[in-house]
Amino acid sequence: MIKKLTLSLIIAVLSISYISSQELLIPLNDDYEMEIQTAAYSSEYRFHTAVKSWSEYQFRNIIDLDSLNQSQFIVKNFNKKWKNIVWNSIFNTDFIHAKGKDFYIGINPIVDFQVGKDGDKSTWVNTRGAEVRGTIGNNFAFYSNIRENQAVFPDHITQYAKKNHVVPGQGHARPFKTDGFDYANASAYVAIRPMYWLQAVLGYGKNFIGDGYRSMILSDNAFAYPYLKLTAEVWNIQYSCYYSQMTDKRSLIDLNENVGTYPRKNTIIHYLDWAVTKRLNLGLFDAMVCRAQNDDGLKRGFDFQYINPIIFLRTTDYYTGNSPDNALLGATASFIVGKHTTLYGQFVLDEMTFKEFIGFNGYWANKQSYQFGVKSFDCFKIKNLFLQGEFNLVRPYMYSHYSGESNYAHLNQPLAHPWGANFYEIIARAQYNYKRFYFQYKMNYGQWGDDITTENGEFQYYGHDIYHDYRDFYVIDNEVRTHGHYLLTGEKNTLMMNNFVASWLINPSYNLNVFAEITHRNQKIEGFDDINNFIISFGIRTTFDRKYYDF
Repeated sequence: MIKKLTLSLIIAVLSISYISSQELLIPLNDDYEMEIQTAAYSSEYRFHTAVKSWSEYQFRNIIDLDSLNQSQFIVKNFNKKWKNIVWNSIFNTDFIHAKGKDFYIGINPIVDFQVGKDGDKSTWVNTRGAEVRGTIGNNFAFYSNIRENQAVFPDHITQYAKKNHVVPGQGHARPFKTDGFDYANASAYVAIRPMYWLQAVLGYGKNFIGDGYRSMILSDNAFAYPYLKLTAEVWNIQYSCYYSQMTDKRSLIDLNENVGTYPRKNTIIHYLDWAVTKRLNLGLFDAMVCRAQNDDGLKRGFDFQYINPIIFLRTTDYYTGNSPDNALLGATASFIVGKHTTLYGQFVLDEMTFKEFIGFNGYWANKQSYQFGVKSFDCFKIKNLFLQGEFNLVRPYMYSHYSGESNYAHLNQPLAHPWGANFYEIIARAQYNYKRFYFQYKMNYGQWGDDITTENGEFQYYGHDIYHDYRDFYVIDNEVRTHGHYLLTGEKNTLMMNNFVASWLINPSYNLNVFAEITHRNQKIEGFDDINNFIISFGIRTTFDRKYYDF
């Protein structure tokens, strides 16, 4: 009897089809959501595309998200047969799920098991974890995941992790055996819509602002962080305000003899997006990074002068007096050509003197970043064919400040572009989905001017490492200079990367897929031999977020 009741309960739980809540957030991963992006970047709708993660509420009148989980694998009337229930749990729905009158909950495994080669070096990843997501009522959603990882990476990722003590985008890196790393990560949020025009998200995770593959404003490159995000949408205006706390891992503060912690910095971001027409979107951005202590070493709490969600942060900073904080301003634009082709761009200003800007003499404080791109969906009338081209340029010293306690970074990684500053980059992407088959090609080409440590141990700063004190820019070759700081000054590096991925989607509810990946990486360093890496890998993985290994 007990066995029959247990079996009946399991069948009842597994037999409930997946439903989506309007408040659940769509993961920051565009590998398997071409239909969603095609709808968002369409001239048929007036849609605010720049602020991500998108919520399912935004698509309530645009696309049926539940239908995206249906495929040739779905078994009709699957409630009647146990084998069909198991089939659909594997291939279509949340692995375990339950539905009531006012709630939904889904639980899924998280895995990333892969093996590969980087030349003669064997590489592998071993990730285990789980996620839970659900809704209570119509206006409340929650999500949480946790992952435990061990890995041996290709050489360029290994060198990055050893230098910065973090696995790119995935947290603190602890040594594991000979050449591996042990690391853990987690993310979570609760989302509520108290009024139809306002959403509040309290989370520990990542955010993204922009329409490109990269973002000059805020990307998902760095590790997760705690944040409060408020988004209001009135008429054709969407306004987002972020209150977040970042960490400077490069300097440890000893609070007492027994306790130590990394210094924190508060980051406030405002972003206003105006959907002028169904084709044209314009955006304005400002941000403030607040140091945990001032130049005299006095500790500071949160500066409540910045708490007003609609105040102009730079003006507020000006009236604080000798402020140790770091302000940024920016603008975005996107325009839809035809039906599914979007032109987009970003401009971010850290500091600028107009007289020096038009002088083109390499003034140190001309700190700006630029992005121009184009992307097209259903190209050449081929459904699910996606093409993208993008150009990014960041001048020397951009995003840097006095120290890691006030630069535009978190946990040893930039909050914008993963390359830091003093570079340009060209990106080309092509994606194609056919049923559950997925193919992607990506090319990265770029150059940067690297900082140099001479044979005498002298450090020469050319504005690449955004964690370095930008006040050291005055000294170049033992000469104090405020001009002559041009793009690519320093040790010139040239990078060419080609990456191809082929995969088959097992379950769309949590992006479980089997894949094979090939990467060729060539790095030329001025005065040195080329560095060539041919990397192959294959395995099975659950894909939630993007991993930026293209550096």
